[in-house]
Amino acid sequence: MIDILKKYMSDFTSMSEDEQRAIAESLQIGKYKKGKYLLMQGNISDIKCYFVLMGCVRQFFVDESGKEVTSNFFTEEEAIPIINEKTQGELSKYSLVCVEDSILVVGDVTSESTMFNKYPQLEMMIRKMMEINLGEMQDQLCEFISSSPEERYNIILRQRPQLIERVPQHQLASYLGITPESLSRIKKRMKNSY
Repeated sequence: MIDILKKYMSDFTSMSEDEQRAIAESLQIGKYKKGKYLLMQGNISDIKCYFVLMGCVRQFFVDESGKEVTSNFFTEEEAIPIINEKTQGELSKYSLVCVEDSILVVGDVTSESTMFNKYPQLEMMIRKMMEINLGEMQDQLCEFISSSPEERYNIILRQRPQLIERVPQHQLASYLGITPESLSRIKKRMKNSY
């Protein structure tokens, strides 16, 4: 795992090998079983954030009618930001659950501040990473909102094909904003058109 973290850090900064190793060794790594909740809707966040080294985490909420609505999936090399000064101490509006056995870097505000003071380049790396992540999310949201359900499925096939095999169809359908039956019809139409 340390090699993966060092590789990722070297992509974003010019930290020395020793600094990369020290940071990687001081990070908290958590192993979570499929079905483990990292955060539950309605609970106060324990002010953690995560970075997926291996596995898949689903973000979802339960709407007023009691229906689960999937709003995102996080897979390898993706950050799961929970810390938000605006909502700190408030009840979470969504849940996070492991869809697969997962290995995550676990961060919290206190250790993050300490690490940033000790390794200023780390703060720059995190900022760059979050800027890239935010830009990608904005692009995906714009494309998603302006797309038909079939186009949304094509976007998933193009940008995140691993989700097709890794997440249950009803969760993928919820993420696409359609019913599982509609997703089946889309898949069938696409299969027949090839």
